[in-house]
Amino acid sequence: MRFDAVGARIPGSNQFARHSMARAMDFMKALRVAPEKIGRGDPRYAFLIRRDFNKRFTGNPDYVHLVGSTEDLVDAVQEAVRSNLRLAVRSGGHCLEGFVADPAVRVVIDMSLMSGVSYDPEMGAFAVEAGTTLGEVYRRLFLGWGVMIPAGESPDLGAGGHVLGGAFGFLCRQHGLAADHLYGVELVVVDQTGTARSVVATREPSDPNRELWWAHTGGGGGNFGVVTRYWFRSPATSGTDPAALLPRAPDSIHVCRVSWNWDNMNRRDFTRLLRNFGDWCERNSDSDSRYAELCSTLYLMRRQSGKLELKALSTAGPDAERLLDEHLAAVTDGVGAPYTNHVESLSWLAFALNPFPELFKPVSGGALFKGKDAFLRRRFTDRQMDVAYDYLTRADHDVPGGMLGLVTYGGRVNSVAPDATASAQRDSILASSYSAGWGDPQDEPRSLAWVRAFYREMFADSGGVPAPGEVCDGAMINHPDVDLADPELNTSGIPWHTLYYKDNYPRLQRIKSHWDPLNVFHHALSVRPLAEAVRLATPTFTPGGASNVRGRGP
Repeated sequence: MRFDAVGARIPGSNQFARHSMARAMDFMKALRVAPEKIGRGDPRYAFLIRRDFNKRFTGNPDYVHLVGSTEDLVDAVQEAVRSNLRLAVRSGGHCLEGFVADPAVRVVIDMSLMSGVSYDPEMGAFAVEAGTTLGEVYRRLFLGWGVMIPAGESPDLGAGGHVLGGAFGFLCRQHGLAADHLYGVELVVVDQTGTARSVVATREPSDPNRELWWAHTGGGGGNFGVVTRYWFRSPATSGTDPAALLPRAPDSIHVCRVSWNWDNMNRRDFTRLLRNFGDWCERNSDSDSRYAELCSTLYLMRRQSGKLELKALSTAGPDAERLLDEHLAAVTDGVGAPYTNHVESLSWLAFALNPFPELFKPVSGGALFKGKDAFLRRRFTDRQMDVAYDYLTRADHDVPGGMLGLVTYGGRVNSVAPDATASAQRDSILASSYSAGWGDPQDEPRSLAWVRAFYREMFADSGGVPAPGEVCDGAMINHPDVDLADPELNTSGIPWHTLYYKDNYPRLQRIKSHWDPLNVFHHALSVRPLAEAVRLATPTFTPGGASNVRGRGP
């Protein structure tokens, strides 16, 4: 059985099938917008450099290059390299640091016109172009085939930068990371002669480019080239029925929203709440946990916000409400502060396209933001819980957007070996986040000082960072934090790349050296090529200047 580009059966002979496929491809090419360079005088320029998330950073590139195909992208990269212009790539615009909106970046390649989702019968996998938002991925996969990938929480995220960082989402405890379902990747690379070309890499053991596939299962963005499309097919699946190649979408999602008033919450109740949540995660984060179909997040805003919240969901069908009730009973056990609880049931697609809008809409609507995170192997200690209470209640820091977040982790994520993919954190029970948001740029120094001090004191026992060990397990590269590369803020003696990649970093460096020997694709936290590879690179070609061959940052 064969399928065309949108998943329909092709009747008749192979000749008819090839003719139909050729017509379909010609039609798709006719629909594509021609590539275009958008300069500062164009009314589209301001929109294209505007970030959809975290407007703390603003770029000023010479132009934005809109591309609509792999061929367009090869030409765009080649032109930037030939002109010796520093380039960066934008898909959804959700980078938490200023890697794309860097003043040194002269060319931004915008992927938003590359937004196709289809079943590729030749690859036997679903093709997702890099500019597609996750909401559109969810919609097309569900309506077309009834399947899904366990990717990110916000539907506005672009697939391009999200997937190659591992791709954590609400359903990862049940199905693993989205990168665990990655079958192949197409990207544009630049060799040591400065020549741009496209290449495809898959997870097939016989694929000579397999290492490049591996690097895109958690290696992070801006490292090896420019991704044009991903192919998804779950491991151990086979056959030609697309509906059997990815996880089936859940029949429904039960959601509960729990809220406490800060006025009713004292130190004892706060500490009990955090301890209960952490204890539950320690008991229920194994890969075979019966709570794998449940995800829960504690949103602990500063006291001045007025409330603390827990938001949980379950896809367990008839058992969903019972699992949520059991989870809530365990988390609230012994907490004296009263709470409210609102429960509703939604279809998968309704939830995926608008999950917890009260959380995502304010941030994407214009806030400035600084985030830091950490993986945890154990719950917080009593000292850490005291630190958290102090920073969330102290009155000498007026930081309305300050927050501590804790989300359940593990489950199926922890069934994968640390070196099977580039995502090395495979035995954590919690993911924690520390953030500050503000609307007035004048509030930035105060807000940054608060969140940096909070994070430093939470991990004071390991040099101010979540050093991998018995208690912590580093940080998530999809939530990059340049502070981890600052020796004044990271006094652990453990380099930033160990916090993100652990023992996988040397392998990523070898891949980087092979596929991007000139270090064309780099930023403050990018994988560094091996020194030997830099020495052997063609000396007459230095993209963006000699400093760019060695990259930026420590």
